[in-house]
Amino acid sequence: MPELIIIAAIAQNRALGRNNQLLWHLPADLRHFKKLTIGQVVLMGRRTYESIGRPLPNRINVVITRNRDFHPQGVEIFHSLQEAIKAKNDCEKLYIAGGADIYRQALPLAHRMELTIVHRDYDADTWFPEWNPDEWETQNTQQITDRDSDTEVQLTFLSLIRKQTTSP
Repeated sequence: MPELIIIAAIAQNRALGRNNQLLWHLPADLRHFKKLTIGQVVLMGRRTYESIGRPLPNRINVVITRNRDFHPQGVEIFHSLQEAIKAKNDCEKLYIAGGADIYRQALPLAHRMELTIVHRDYDADTWFPEWNPDEWETQNTQQITDRDSDTEVQLTFLSLIRKQTTSP
């Protein structure tokens, strides 16, 4: 089974998005995401894929959807998280890139989380699921300042590893 890695940028109040869009545009976070996922398998839900608008370059793009008529070019389609994990059993790492429902399904199975914490509260309609901090060990943290438009924003890149892994 591949190492399942949740990758997400979340506000300090766990906000993820609003109206199917991210709440910020943070160049440092985008560079961090690219550095971690380049050449890897990236799994996302259909709405997350549609919000990006195209396959992520230099990655294997896997999209989960219940819509049997959804067939964009350049992505692999599966109809459940379990089906996608089983199909990608031969890969070393599988990055789970959202959205909220996919994160909720993947959290009990994840081995690692790569989170960007945006140190601000946001009004949102989509939230990252709560997790038990006792089940996770911090491997690495890096604090930086980035810019969202004209506003400085404090970020923490947080790498967490599960203390005890659950198998699907």
